[in-house]
Amino acid sequence: MAERDPARVMAVSDGVIAIAVTLLVLEIKPPEDSAHLLHGLLALWPSYLAYVVTFMLIGQIWANHHVMFDHIRHADRTILFLNTLLLMDVSFLPFAASVLAKSFRDGEGERVAVALHGIVFWLAAVIFNLIWGYVRRDPGRLSGNIDQAGVRSVGRRFRLALAWIGLGALLGAFVPLLGVAVTAAFVVYYWLPISGELSFWRSRAHD
Repeated sequence: MAERDPARVMAVSDGVIAIAVTLLVLEIKPPEDSAHLLHGLLALWPSYLAYVVTFMLIGQIWANHHVMFDHIRHADRTILFLNTLLLMDVSFLPFAASVLAKSFRDGEGERVAVALHGIVFWLAAVIFNLIWGYVRRDPGRLSGNIDQAGVRSVGRRFRLALAWIGLGALLGAFVPLLGVAVTAAFVVYYWLPISGELSFWRSRAHD
């Protein structure tokens, strides 16, 4: 079986993710009424909210994608396929953010919009779990820079994401702002380092 360098997978993924976060800002349109510019800028708060939350969540996808592939020895066709699904999901996020912002601006459809936004991120969490679950079943797919405790720690973090984002999407379907708040709390928590990530960089520092 051909052993493909994970660095190439990460490079392509970085490019797709960079395009996705860049597209987010295109949804924010300048106010048309320059005579009341401050009011118009303040009225765009739903766009700012959708931009910040989505940008930070995509940033977490990027960071955790690097953490995960730092520990993968080689990428086979299954990993390439699952990573392609992940990138397809990430590419859809600017649309979900646009729907979220428009619903809050219009005051209609907020519950559906928050649920949609959450479900798209939840699918990303599902794919992360599928990739990590596939890799950890065969120790030969893992690099030597992570021990079993680190493998379990990364797995727990990814599984928690499933429950957390799923809860945010579910709550958002009933109380939109509560769903957004749960997602915002996820952003704060998930920027904390994973223990497996820490052990990896400690091992590199001693090389």
